[in-house]
Amino acid sequence: MSESIRFLMCPPDHYDVDYVINPWMEGNIHKSSRDRAVEQWQKLYYTLKDHAIVELVEPAKGWPDMVFTANAGLLLDKTVVLSRFMHPERQGEEPHFKAWFEQQGYTVHELPQDLPFEGAGDALLDREGRWLWAGYGFRSELDSHPYIAKWLDIEVLSLRLIDNRFYHLDTCFCPLSGGYLLYYPGAFDAYSNHLIEGRVPAHKRIAIAEADAVNFACNSVNINSVVVMNKASKDLKQRMTEVGFQVIETPLTEFLKAGGAAKCLTLRTTEPVLEDVHANEPIESRTIRMQGHLLDAGIMNRALDLVVDNGGSFKVLNFDLGTERQSTSCADVKVSAPSHEVMEDIMSQLIDLGAVDRPQDERDALLEAVIQGGVAPDDFYVTTIYPTEVRIDGEWVRVQKQRMDGAIAITRTGDNIIAQCKLLRDLEVAEEVVVGVEGIRTVRKQDSREKRNKSQEFSFMGAGVSSERRVELVVEQIAWELRQIRDRGGKVAVTAGPVVIHTGGSSHLSWLIREGYVQALLGGNAIAVHDIEQSLMGTSLGVDMSKGVPVQGGHRHHLKVINAIRRHGNIAKAVEAGILTKGVMYECVQQNVPFCLAGSIRDDGPLPDTKMDLIDAQTEYSRLIEGTDMILMLSTMLHSIGVGNMTPAGVKMVCVDINPAVVTKLSDRGSVESVGVVTDVGLFLSLLVRQLEKLTSPIGVTTI
Repeated sequence: MSESIRFLMCPPDHYDVDYVINPWMEGNIHKSSRDRAVEQWQKLYYTLKDHAIVELVEPAKGWPDMVFTANAGLLLDKTVVLSRFMHPERQGEEPHFKAWFEQQGYTVHELPQDLPFEGAGDALLDREGRWLWAGYGFRSELDSHPYIAKWLDIEVLSLRLIDNRFYHLDTCFCPLSGGYLLYYPGAFDAYSNHLIEGRVPAHKRIAIAEADAVNFACNSVNINSVVVMNKASKDLKQRMTEVGFQVIETPLTEFLKAGGAAKCLTLRTTEPVLEDVHANEPIESRTIRMQGHLLDAGIMNRALDLVVDNGGSFKVLNFDLGTERQSTSCADVKVSAPSHEVMEDIMSQLIDLGAVDRPQDERDALLEAVIQGGVAPDDFYVTTIYPTEVRIDGEWVRVQKQRMDGAIAITRTGDNIIAQCKLLRDLEVAEEVVVGVEGIRTVRKQDSREKRNKSQEFSFMGAGVSSERRVELVVEQIAWELRQIRDRGGKVAVTAGPVVIHTGGSSHLSWLIREGYVQALLGGNAIAVHDIEQSLMGTSLGVDMSKGVPVQGGHRHHLKVINAIRRHGNIAKAVEAGILTKGVMYECVQQNVPFCLAGSIRDDGPLPDTKMDLIDAQTEYSRLIEGTDMILMLSTMLHSIGVGNMTPAGVKMVCVDINPAVVTKLSDRGSVESVGVVTDVGLFLSLLVRQLEKLTSPIGVTTI
């Protein structure tokens, strides 16, 4: 028996499953056998007494989970951090454990009343005394970790739990002697697993399967080379034996009904710690301010869920709720994260929701110079579709040429400061680039309650993907908006794929261009080729468009029309020569509607107008969509997604495709002013033209 190792246990005199506060308790209320529980507890007690000293705390009636002494607190030397239980069902245990600690001469530290921390159930010391592993996510809050680090003067490594079956760290994680670790990786998020792998060498990590995890193999008591647990598979016992551990199984099935096993039933009161180990700054915190219609627009819920889902923690410091219908709300929120890396990720997403530093905490954006052309500094801020401002020399500067997936480049000319979104490839040496997330804010429109709730002609634009809605109704709304844009001299861009031609939409798209509803056309080589093929030869991909049957030798038609256009030099010259007399490309030339055809590796020919330099094509696409009010994306996944990435918030986007995955992809980009219509693009264009004719022509008169 080791005289230097001591444990605290509590007899199960009042143990039962009286309530449900974890998944294991569900269906087990009052189904635990008192006699069997006592028998199993005593077997564990005497097993541990053979290897260490075991002390007892007197159980208190009315607190059935007091038997799980691991949750009493966290001890190091003669200092203890008392638990603050999450659930009221266990909070009554706190004074009983506090009294025992004080009687034993411990210095007791108590966390703020509203800051949950559940002791050694969620905080496990490395068996070599190098650091403290601390869990959070279900029962303990991340913000408790700085207190623990300070009071115990030890480095704290924060691990986020994501599987509610393993609600405490000790249910899925067990540091062992010699620097070994027994754990279940599936209980942790990616960041935590990365942290574990960075601290524990691969040959000392004993990762277990789910079958062992649900038997609480990690909820073990380690005394030197002995590991006492509820149950272990043959494979796990063999692996443990190979690295020098002796596994002792002692059934604890009655306690599993409450979500605990060997480790939960014990609190180690003597812990090793190296002399040169001291506290660190275990987490990073920022205080942000959010303003707007936080509740009725769902912004507050989205922000707080975002923090938690990305591995952080929060505390609402202040919330001023708008008192009138037109009033906005304001909230100050403290956000905590286990590392700077995680904090940067959380903050970049909160900025997208409109979060900013509190006025008293405002700071300028951090800038670093570009030292290699086309390469941004590390940690550069990645732009989004939302209008953005950066704080430079104490002033907020609006970012120009807003688009997603770029960097913010700063140039200075005298007192004039220009901030603009630039693609990485366009960054120039000596330009300054915004790094980190300080001094950045997005600008969101604050719609009134009436405007948000009012049924508007174009209100469907915030409705996401439309697959069930009557297409006619959606088309009617789009037609109304197109008419408004045209009449006020606005701009509409169309990005279209060859399916528009294959489905008989060429005449309808041509009409839209001819009638002034389209101010720019974006596509690939294929839409132009097949449009011209139909115009010159009546086929598309060799299929007779009037009869719907393949034409003999039709597979050569697209190459013949490419050759014909190349003979004349380009599309415009073919129109001028009278060769091309109708179709989409013909109308673009006749109506002076600019177009850009972006090439790809699969293109035949290609047409002389097709830009085979990808960067040139992207640049031209970006130029053509500047100032657009609406973009119609017609059955082209590649070009639609590409255009979507170039488009700032505020531009209405309509994505039409028979494939729901395409429209979902576009809606996922985050714009609230976009809609996806799942339907045949030819049918959509036909209905759209018909509706526009009703708006522009006398009753009974058609123009097609």
